[in-house]
Amino acid sequence: MPETVKDTKAVETPIQSHRNEKVGQVVSTKMQKTIVVEVEMRKAHPKYKRVIKSSKKFYAHDEQNSARIGDVVRIRETRPLSKLKRWQLEEIVRRSALGQLQDLAENQAK
Repeated sequence: MPETVKDTKAVETPIQSHRNEKVGQVVSTKMQKTIVVEVEMRKAHPKYKRVIKSSKKFYAHDEQNSARIGDVVRIRETRPLSKLKRWQLEEIVRRSALGQLQDLAENQAK
């Protein structure tokens, strides 16, 4: 019986990135093109089985300065961009009402 050779190059599959992603809340936008994102992690205690909350801050690159304080954002791991920046803003998941009020106050002050 003749065997059929399947062309594996003909089937295009999207390449999945193996970079780490995290979702957290923006706590600072005071730097140019940089945001500070606080990610809350919940973990069960090994012995007592009680859920413990811990948080960690990550510095992320925000090219357009689009994120505001209080926004929930998704960040993705990237190459080192500076001494502390190892993450990049992927998308803004949810806008904060506090950030919108600050924008209105700034526009009225001008």
